[in-house]
Amino acid sequence: MKKLFFSLFALVVLTACGNEEAPSSEGNAVKKPKQEEVTLVLDWTPNTNHTGLYVAQDKGYFEEAGLHVEIQLPGEAGADQLVASGKADFGVSAQEALTEARVQDIPIVSIGAIIQHNTSGFASPKDKNITSPADYEGKTYGGWGAPVEEAVISSIMSKEDADVNQVEFINMGNTDFFTAVERDVDFAWIYYGWTGIEAELREQELNMQYLTDYSEKLDYYTPILTTNETMIEENPATVEAFMRASTKGYEYAINNPEDAANILIEAVPDLDAELVKASQEWLSPKYQDDAEQWGHQDAQVWKNYSEWMFDNNLLDKQLNVEEAYTNEFLPEQ
Repeated sequence: MKKLFFSLFALVVLTACGNEEAPSSEGNAVKKPKQEEVTLVLDWTPNTNHTGLYVAQDKGYFEEAGLHVEIQLPGEAGADQLVASGKADFGVSAQEALTEARVQDIPIVSIGAIIQHNTSGFASPKDKNITSPADYEGKTYGGWGAPVEEAVISSIMSKEDADVNQVEFINMGNTDFFTAVERDVDFAWIYYGWTGIEAELREQELNMQYLTDYSEKLDYYTPILTTNETMIEENPATVEAFMRASTKGYEYAINNPEDAANILIEAVPDLDAELVKASQEWLSPKYQDDAEQWGHQDAQVWKNYSEWMFDNNLLDKQLNVEEAYTNEFLPEQ
């Protein structure tokens, strides 16, 4: 019933907005629907996590949904802050960041999981001989200085009776993984779909400990699409239109990885084309994976990870899971 309301509401809004006149080939005026302008802020520089969004733009799916979407880089403010403040309508984030935001009463909401399972983990060059979390003892970890890093490493090391206090933590800053592990770092946290694939192209063998191999509570959604509570309350038709078009974009990328990769490369020419194509081939099957549809989120995943964060002193209070995410704006199957 709610979805029917959103669909009818969208029809009324688009009709009320009026039409623009455009000349036809015969010289007669043809009515062109007016596009609603919205902004989408990425979480990082463009990569294959974002392919479906660029496909939706290139293939005209956003336009068909009545939207003109401007894709922006996050800048210093970050996507979460821009979305929460209403300076951006939609954003790309991750479950861990949104969970921290929600318990601080920051009004952002996850409206879709871009990738169904966590593909991240701790990587190291094979010659470092790090084959399990127990081997982190006496090694140097390179990260970005967030409390969650030590908590995750401690959590998986404790399963092997290893001591996180025996790990040296340093901040890598903007240093890339490959430079860091050649210089002063033994292992780091990566997304295999990008950095791991780049290692394959470099013919550099990695040892990898995926988080999901050590705890189901660490199988959280990263990345996700977000909006703010005001958009949901005041502009539900816009949110539904955005998710309808985004879904089409990711479904296309699932079924057409090579063409989708070319669309991303054309949109962002500075990207390494070989890496984009290889990454896309690896990642496309993982967008939806075993979910009933692309973008679907499960309450248990949100509950598991928020409980893990609370138990590891990363949250001041428990997360209200029902307010943190919604599947309401996904297209009906």
